[in-house]
Amino acid sequence: MDQSSTQTLPDIRQTQLLNAPIQKVWAAVSTAEGISAWFMPNDFQPVVGQEFHIKAGPWGDSLCKVTVFDPPHKLAFTWGKDWTLAFELEEVDGKTQFTLVHSGWDTNKVTEFGEAHAIVRERMAGGWAGIGAKLASVVEG
Repeated sequence: MDQSSTQTLPDIRQTQLLNAPIQKVWAAVSTAEGISAWFMPNDFQPVVGQEFHIKAGPWGDSLCKVTVFDPPHKLAFTWGKDWTLAFELEEVDGKTQFTLVHSGWDTNKVTEFGEAHAIVRERMAGGWAGIGAKLASVVEG
């Protein structure tokens, strides 16, 4: 593929310090039940190469595939046709630094539901802040 036809947009990267032990945060970000509690319903299974679906409401079900499973520090998976999500955890004085990285943005691509990446990226950047707050309430509560 001609590299000049690809114009990447910056990854969405959000880091927050959660007042919860790393194992509790790991359970919330690496199990189907945990992910459903703060993100979206899914049928996730913690196996590299395993395909699963995120049920994205009006946008339908998105096919995902686990690419990294390294307890309790990193989980990554493809999301839909273009994106990768990674959850990175680091223990800091009994708390957990949680970093979410949403990558795969390209100004010349559209999502499966026909919206330009540039538009969806801006919406998702704001949305992840709210989702991060929901994760905090789940693990700190």
